[in-house]
Amino acid sequence: MLINHDTRCALDAVVDLVNTAPEGADQDDLADVAALRRFVERNAISDIGTLGERDLTAVRAVRTRFAEVFAAAGNEAAARRTAELLNAMIAAAGTTPRLTDHDGYDWHVHYFAPGASLADHLAADGGMALAFLVVGGERERLRRCEAPDCRHAFVDLSRNRSRRYCDSRTCGNRLHVAAYRARRREAAS
Repeated sequence: MLINHDTRCALDAVVDLVNTAPEGADQDDLADVAALRRFVERNAISDIGTLGERDLTAVRAVRTRFAEVFAAAGNEAAARRTAELLNAMIAAAGTTPRLTDHDGYDWHVHYFAPGASLADHLAADGGMALAFLVVGGERERLRRCEAPDCRHAFVDLSRNRSRRYCDSRTCGNRLHVAAYRARRREAAS
């Protein structure tokens, strides 16, 4: 599947947003407006003004909806639910496709209206990026890490759709090392 730069950036921002409150974890990495600002900077989200508590609350609500999309992604029976979630999110954001070139990037499409709130910006661009995956028959690429102590979201962009961990250098390697040590202990006894 060919994914352009803008869609990739939007997907990365969606994954980062969902992972600010990993599935099954009691942590929330969007605890305050300062954390929200760091999220914006980390993802190089443009056209964002001053952020406040209202933005934090709205972005958390968008995060919940994106997490629901990931939860429904692997289940074919939930395909309609995924479409309903994305349609509602994109419509509520007041999606307004427009061509733009800024910050040294060539022409690309933004789906949020000029002056949109951060939540609408994320819902529109992220929602459209996820919609492109659905239209391309690629919902199964939306995954959760298989490491039992992780469960972070990720988009599997590997050619053969075989990625199992959010990061093979941490989660994947940790599980492989644990399995190796268990085999060594078993062989020694």
